[in-house]
Amino acid sequence: MKKMILGLFFLLCPCWIVWGQQNEQQKRFDILSEKPARLVFEDNFRHAWSEKWHLDGENAKIIQKDGRLEMYAGGRAYVDADHLVLWTKEEFKGNLKIEYDFTRLDSSGYYCVNILYIQAQGAGRKPFVKDIFKWNELRKVPRMSMYFNNMDTYHISYAVTGVASENKPEYIRARRYMPQWEKGLEGTDLKPEYLNTGLFKIGVTYHLTFIKYETELYMNVRGDGQDRIFYFDASSFPRIDKGRIGLRQMYTRSSRYANFRVYQLDE
Repeated sequence: MKKMILGLFFLLCPCWIVWGQQNEQQKRFDILSEKPARLVFEDNFRHAWSEKWHLDGENAKIIQKDGRLEMYAGGRAYVDADHLVLWTKEEFKGNLKIEYDFTRLDSSGYYCVNILYIQAQGAGRKPFVKDIFKWNELRKVPRMSMYFNNMDTYHISYAVTGVASENKPEYIRARRYMPQWEKGLEGTDLKPEYLNTGLFKIGVTYHLTFIKYETELYMNVRGDGQDRIFYFDASSFPRIDKGRIGLRQMYTRSSRYANFRVYQLDE
C-alpha cells in the first residue's frame, strides 16, 4: 500500500521530474563551465566600441561610460528601422562560453525582446553569402525577417517586455534559424521553453553566461538573488561551428552591457 501511495504521489507531482531535470542541467552546465577555456575576445568598453563591433540599425544610439555600453533602439514601435543589432567583428569557431553583465534600462510596454545570436553566418546563397559583413548594407534596416530568412545561427531571446497574459507571456526561448527550409521561423524553436521566469527587472544587473557545446545550449542568469539555468536541445538540427556573435534589441528597448567575454572551450 505504501508503495502504491508513493507511486501515485510521484505520478501526480511532475514537479519532482522538473526538479530532477533542472538538477541534471545544472550539473552538466557546471561540468562544461569547468572545461579548459581560452579567452578569445574581451571588451571592457573603455575604448571606442566601433573598434570591435559593427552596428546594424541607423536609428540606434550607443553611449559608453565608466566601462559600460548603453544601447538604445529607436523609439517607434512596430518600425523595422528602429531595431538594432551589434555584431562582433571577429568570428568564433567551435564550442564557446559567452558572458556579460546585462541591465534592462527601458520600461517599454510593447511585446518585444532582447536576443543573443551565437555563431551567425549567411545562408550561403547570393547575396546572403556566408560572411555576413559582405552584406551589411542590406541590414541598415534590421528587420527580423532579414535575419531568420537568411542566416544560419542560434538565437536566445530574453528580457521580454509587455504585460504578461495567457497569449503573450514573458519568456526565455531559443531557435536555430534554418534559411534553407524557406519557411521563416516555422519549426525553428528549440525545446524546452521557459515561461514567466520573473527575471530582468528594470535597473537590476544580471550576469549572463551562455554555453554552446556541440548541439547543447545553456544560459545561466545570476543576480537579484537568483541563480537559474536554462537548457535548449539543438540535436535535431545541423550543428553550427563558426560565426559572429550579435546582440539584438527590438524597437523601444534600451540596455546596458559590461564585461563582455568570449571563451573557446576544449573538446
